Amino acid sequence: MQIETGVSLKPYNTFGLPALAGRLVRITSEADVRRVVDSPDMGRAPKFILGGGSNVILTRDMPELVLKIEVPGLKVLEDGPEAVVIEAGAGERWHDLVAWSLDQGLGGLENMALIPGTVGAAPVQNIGAYGLELKDRFHSLDTVDLTTGRTVTLYPDQCHFGYRDSVFKQGLAGKSVITRVRLTLPKPWQPMLSYLDLERKMAETGNASPDARTIFNWVCEIRRAKLPDPAVIGNVGSFFKNPVVSPEQCKDIIARDPHIVHYPMPDGSFKLAAGWMIDACGWKGKTIGHAGVYEKQALVLVNRGDAVGSEVQTLARAIQESVYGRFGIRLEPEPVIV
Repeated sequence: MQIETGVSLKPYNTFGLPALAGRLVRITSEADVRRVVDSPDMGRAPKFILGGGSNVILTRDMPELVLKIEVPGLKVLEDGPEAVVIEAGAGERWHDLVAWSLDQGLGGLENMALIPGTVGAAPVQNIGAYGLELKDRFHSLDTVDLTTGRTVTLYPDQCHFGYRDSVFKQGLAGKSVITRVRLTLPKPWQPMLSYLDLERKMAETGNASPDARTIFNWVCEIRRAKLPDPAVIGNVGSFFKNPVVSPEQCKDIIARDPHIVHYPMPDGSFKLAAGWMIDACGWKGKTIGHAGVYEKQALVLVNRGDAVGSEVQTLARAIQESVYGRFGIRLEPEPVIV
């Protein structure tokens, strides 16, 4: 277990926001978490759990004990006739897990290629893209209780997965550390191609039966064309959730804005495209301070250089008020604002 003091968190959040951690502990195993819990000093200290920093907006320095999750490991646990179960350490990069699984000849995660962040953060947010969510492949995970130090295994029903939501953003927020995640990849592999962008790729290439590697490459191309690389332009990907509304609400909004992009959901509700609404309010390319709205995708807020958390917060609130004023919809941020 490595303990550091006075650590700049700017390299550890993808928006590139300045913040200072009084103390930072690098967690590489379950045993490290237990050492923190058992420490007379650290065990009682308020804690902040940090993965890849791709889903957090830092608006202040961190007096809390920052637990930087760096648990490694990628392996196949079970290879059965109907599915393969793989396990990854919480500190592994999510995209690296997707690429590794394909290198093992295992399809099933390719639609979620290039999603930033770590494996341990994936269940917290119930990440998803191009028609697939983490919950669709989730098997189980290990988490260490920050009060007792005990390792507990949680299964799908216990995680309460929702749209960009889970028990780790609700009842277990800040109370446990995810150390390992297991995923089920079904056999035989079946492609998921119902998303419009993937249908366009099939039409463009003339390939109506792409394999998993091809879909992976397509998703990477689509994401790179739409979203800025955090290593070049600071961002956290999609900043706002796509709001879900009732059929009545959707009908009312369509009556006022016939061109609004919307998608039917299995339960009869409708998902509205937050990026379309933000763009319709004229925000694309606009800037407040050093924080701005990305020119190619209005759903993405970016660091124009030396942005601070308060500027991002001000921009986000202005967008929320603008969208609410026109559509009567209150957008909800995806990242955690600290």
